[in-house]
Amino acid sequence: KMAPVLPDFSNSVKLKYVKLGYQYLVNHILTLTLVPIMAGILMELLRLGPEEILNLCGSLQLDLVQILCSFFLVIFIATVYFASKPRTVYLVDYACYKPPFTCRVPFAAFMEHSRLNLADSPKSVEFQMRILERSGLGEETSFPPALHYIPPNRTMDASRAEAELVIFTAMDSLFEKTGLKPRDIDILIVNCSLFSPTPSLSAMVINKYKLRSNIKSFNLSGMGCSAGIISIDLARDLLQVHPNSNAVIFSTEIITPNYYTGNNRAMLLPNCLFRMGGAAILLSNRRSEKNRAKYRLVHVVRTHKGTDDKAYRCVYQEEDKEGKVGISLSKDLMAIAAGALKSNITTIGPLVLPASEQLLFLLSLIGRKVFNPKWKPYIPDFKQAFEHFCIHAGGRAVIDELQKNLQLSSEHVEASRMTLHRFGNTSSSSLWYEMSYIEDKGRMKKGNSVWQIAFGSGFKCNSAVWKCNRTIDISTDGPWADCIDRYPVHIPEVVKL
Repeated sequence: KMAPVLPDFSNSVKLKYVKLGYQYLVNHILTLTLVPIMAGILMELLRLGPEEILNLCGSLQLDLVQILCSFFLVIFIATVYFASKPRTVYLVDYACYKPPFTCRVPFAAFMEHSRLNLADSPKSVEFQMRILERSGLGEETSFPPALHYIPPNRTMDASRAEAELVIFTAMDSLFEKTGLKPRDIDILIVNCSLFSPTPSLSAMVINKYKLRSNIKSFNLSGMGCSAGIISIDLARDLLQVHPNSNAVIFSTEIITPNYYTGNNRAMLLPNCLFRMGGAAILLSNRRSEKNRAKYRLVHVVRTHKGTDDKAYRCVYQEEDKEGKVGISLSKDLMAIAAGALKSNITTIGPLVLPASEQLLFLLSLIGRKVFNPKWKPYIPDFKQAFEHFCIHAGGRAVIDELQKNLQLSSEHVEASRMTLHRFGNTSSSSLWYEMSYIEDKGRMKKGNSVWQIAFGSGFKCNSAVWKCNRTIDISTDGPWADCIDRYPVHIPEVVKL
């Protein structure tokens, strides 16, 4: 007689519902504990008659002085709490620069210019072609006008012209979208890593729009592709000490003076990836902006690995053997970025993850420390904390690495991949093109959380967390307005040129 076969519980029980039940139980443990206690107290009070309740109150023997002292203590504690509470910082709106069609640089044009500019170095031309084939960029990315010349016109005047084109166009768009007047700007922050003229770019903006003489202006340079989040952090700190203020941030990278014309392969990489772009962002701590603001700033977490020599030099501006200046990208870049990301998510995890994920991570950590160091570490599920991810579109490898490490789906990294394809690596402004992509796809709903992650020279990994204030309507004048219906597109591993 055959023994009865037990059912295969792994197939009969849907484990995802078990996980959902666990998450709900842990995340609402206080509510599930306090509600029965409060219900029990209420039932006991209902059982007592009015006289017994009065006798109970009388037995407390509270006199008028005690009641008044308790009342003023509550008022004092409430006053201290609300006075020390940080001011809420709102992201009212932002505008991304959209290059004109005349600045477009399709693959054929890029390679033709490379052959003409590097006529004596066919191997360098072939190297750039291989990089471009695997870059994830599309045919509609843009170079500034000066780089369409042969040879490139990398003069100071041409660099200023690019800066004025990008910055003034996006600033005008921001003024139009928000109704902001130049005189209403209290704080101005401009970040651009590689082009730092005198007077500064922030002074250029002040001169153009005739901003107030008492404006608090800052110009950040040399801080890499994550400088946009550093600007957000600086603006947040300034808005904490300056009430009823507006802060405008402009994030860009002026690439005209930084086009590399030598043969060092590590320095040729940026030529293939970086494209023109910029974004103007309006932040405010005014309560009157609460209803119309798109987002509320929740957290900013910054991680710096500059104490490590390899991390410090992995993105490095220097001269090659021929004395030509370029940006050298180390072969250790991805490993260093992964380490910086690990440090950053270790810090941001406790701030954003639900209790269920934090508990699993803690148990995994204890198990590895106490029982077996070879246990596979638990990777927290950040999808439990965020609906949207804006990963810096630094290159296909960067997006692939973060998707793998954070266990994200293709849809979660869609905005990053499509931004890289349509606009290329626009440095610190790429996060805003990604945010705009999500909005124009109609995916940004009220209450959604957004995680912006960026990497920069030094080496840095910086994060910003936003909460959506209202459901965002699809724009008719954004950078994606004329092409959003064509996206997402399939991006092959290799595009044969």
